[in-house]
Amino acid sequence: MTALVVGAARSGVAIANHLSRHGEKIRVVDRKPASDLEDALAQMPADVDLRLGGYDSDVLDGVDLVFASPGVPWDSDLLNAARARGIPVSSEIERFLELCRGTVVGVTGTNGKTTTTALIGEVLEAGELPVVVGGNIGDTVLDRLEEITDRHWVVLELSSFQLESVDRPHLHVGVILNITPDHLDRHKTFERYVDLKARAIEFAGPDDFAVLNGRDEVVRGLAARTHAKVVWFDQHRPLPHMPVPGRHNLDNALAAAAVGRIAGLSDAVIDRAISAFKGVEHRLEMVGEWGGVRWYNDSKATNPDAGRVAVTSFPDTPLVLIAGGYGSGFELAAWAEDVRAHATAVILMGASADLLANELREHPNVRRAGSLEEAVTIAAELSQPGGVVLLSPAYKSFDMFKDYEDRGRQFKALVRKRFAA
Repeated sequence: MTALVVGAARSGVAIANHLSRHGEKIRVVDRKPASDLEDALAQMPADVDLRLGGYDSDVLDGVDLVFASPGVPWDSDLLNAARARGIPVSSEIERFLELCRGTVVGVTGTNGKTTTTALIGEVLEAGELPVVVGGNIGDTVLDRLEEITDRHWVVLELSSFQLESVDRPHLHVGVILNITPDHLDRHKTFERYVDLKARAIEFAGPDDFAVLNGRDEVVRGLAARTHAKVVWFDQHRPLPHMPVPGRHNLDNALAAAAVGRIAGLSDAVIDRAISAFKGVEHRLEMVGEWGGVRWYNDSKATNPDAGRVAVTSFPDTPLVLIAGGYGSGFELAAWAEDVRAHATAVILMGASADLLANELREHPNVRRAGSLEEAVTIAAELSQPGGVVLLSPAYKSFDMFKDYEDRGRQFKALVRKRFAA
C-alpha cells in the first residue's frame, strides 16, 4: 500500500515514521521547499518519496490512502481530489485513536486547552496509573503508541482542526472548556466551528463522560448532543488551589479536578497536584521580575477572547500591554473595553496595529512599535514598580514570527537580555 502524507511538519513526521514501521510505502508532499523543512526532513524515514516546493494532483497517482496534517484545510483541492478518486483521507490523530489501548481524555475549547491538558496530566500522574500527554500540546502521540497499554490514561489537547480530521472521534472523557468565534477564516461559520468542538462528546457512549462548562452558554447547549454522563465542571467543589493567576485558570483547574474525580482520585490528592502546578510556556508564563515589575509571556493568546482573560487577570495592578498580530474577522468591542478598563498603557505592533489603534482611540496611552524589540523597550519605559508588563497579542503570529512559540521565546529572550546583570 502507498500512503500520501500531506504536510512535512511535526504531525507529518509522526505519521510517516509510523507507516514506515508498518512496512508501507510513503510519499510526502509539502508546498515549502526543502530548505525550510530541514529539521523535519532529518527525522523522515530514509526511503520516503519526497515532493517538496509545490505539487499537482498527479501526486495522488498510485496512492491508496491520504493522511493530512492539521494545518492542511480539510476541504483543500488536493484532499477533495483524493476523495473524488475514492481515496480515503485520514490524519495522525485519527490513526492514533483507532489504535490506542488507553483511556483517552480529549480536551478542547477555544481558550485554555493547553493549560487544562497539562493540568489534567499532572492530576492523573498523582494517581497510580501511567499517563501520556500529547496531541496539540508538546510531543506527537502516534510515535508513542507502542508504549501505551490498557492501564494508561492518555490526555490529548484537540484543536478544531484535529477534531475535523477524525471521522467519528470516540473519547472516554471529552472536556469542552468554552467556545467563542475563532479560526473562521478556515471554518467559515461559527456554527461549523461549534459543530467541530461538539465532536469531542458526540460519539461518546453511556459509560463515557462529557465534562462541560455550564457557565458558557454555547457549551451548555451541547449537553443534548451526547449520550455520555454529563459533568458540569464549573460546579465542582471544593475549589482547587490554583497558583497561576486569572479567573479562567481557576476554570481550567476545575475541569482538571472534575477529571481527577472521574479517575477515582481523592479531593486532597487532586488539590495537591493542582497547587504544585507551575503553568505552561506561553500562557501567562512569568518571565521574571526586575525593578519591582513582573513580565509575563502570554503569546498563546492568539484571539481577542484569550487576550481578554489575560488582561483581566491582574486587577488593581498597573498594566502595560503589548498586543497585535495577524488575523481578521475578530469581534473586538469586548476586548477593547477590557483593555481600556485594565491597561494603563498599550503598545501595538504587527498587521492589526492600525485596526486596534482605532478600537482604542479613546485610551489615553497607546503607543506603536515596529518590532518586538522596540515594544519591549517602550514597555520598560512605561512600566512602574508594582506593575506588570504583559505580552498578550490577541492575534496570531504569522505576520512577524514562525508561530506563537517563536513569538513568545523571542519575547522572553529580549526581556532577559535587557535585564541581564
